[in-house]
Amino acid sequence: MGTRFAASQILRWTLRNATHSVFGPLQFGRCQLQPLCAGGRLLCSSTSQGTLQSPRHTHEPHPLSRQPVTELSLPSLVDMGFTDSQAEQISDATSKLRGTSASKHALSTLTALFVLGLNPSSVLKVLEKCPELYTINELQLQQRVGNMRKLGLVEGSLQRVVSHFPQILTVPVKTVKHMVLLLREKCQFTSQQVTDILRDSPAVILEDKEQLEYKFQYVYYRMGVKQADMVKSRLFRYTLEEVRCRHCFLERRGLYQTPDKKGQTTIINSKLDSILKIDLDTFLTDVANGSAEEYEVFQRLMAREWQEEEQLQGSIEADSDDDEEEDEEDEEDEETSGKSAYRKRRKR
Repeated sequence: MGTRFAASQILRWTLRNATHSVFGPLQFGRCQLQPLCAGGRLLCSSTSQGTLQSPRHTHEPHPLSRQPVTELSLPSLVDMGFTDSQAEQISDATSKLRGTSASKHALSTLTALFVLGLNPSSVLKVLEKCPELYTINELQLQQRVGNMRKLGLVEGSLQRVVSHFPQILTVPVKTVKHMVLLLREKCQFTSQQVTDILRDSPAVILEDKEQLEYKFQYVYYRMGVKQADMVKSRLFRYTLEEVRCRHCFLERRGLYQTPDKKGQTTIINSKLDSILKIDLDTFLTDVANGSAEEYEVFQRLMAREWQEEEQLQGSIEADSDDDEEEDEEDEEDEETSGKSAYRKRRKR
């Protein structure tokens, strides 16, 4: 339905602006319009083309005096389904980006969003969230949308993802594939679980890979949570600090325990979604049995501990780098001394 709506919108807009559209003036002549094909193009019958090319018709068409229009006009935006105020907003946005490729790619961006099944109001909200979409060319948009479909984001899910996090259309296909590979191979999520992660937490695509892997390892080994529960709790919507702070708060109050090798604990741990998928007040009263003041003091203490750990880790890494440099220098000295001894022996 979304594709049909988009096709009808674009067709209606194209026909109304046949003499002054963004594609430039169109000369239909006696061309007979055929039904709209899957790609949304207007096709002429072979008989009409033959008529146009017949030598009997000797009169020349009116010369085109204007250059093709590359910017969307307010009337053309209104014809596409936008209200007057919405059309003005889009026009203002593209004019602010003048000097970039916004005016060149604006039409293909609008078309791509309509084809996804978004209505004019949703399209405007998406562009307000991510004006960068104006500058992306048609081929890149098609490739990125096609890649998301391959990853299992079908109709409905794809629209929700783009509406919630339109920045995903600005991410190269290669970057998305690398993140998907990390989730599948290093984090051992199934293909369906990866699809669920992308649908519920699309911003994961822009997360630092090392931080993401560390967060997974922390929850998997330190908290003893399996992949299915991570997906259910929408783990990747939360920062490592949020996860670690709530977990450690429970742990130090004796309300959470790291499972042993057999996955067993002496107490019943709270589920991950009951720790993360609730607001702070509910977490403190229903799960941690603590006050907001206690948690605030604990957060400050944890921030100090983590800072000290990072500094210690940094100094350890610096020392290891120095040791490596010294080893390299020693090797160079040995090589030099060996060569000089070899020269002395040759001179004798």
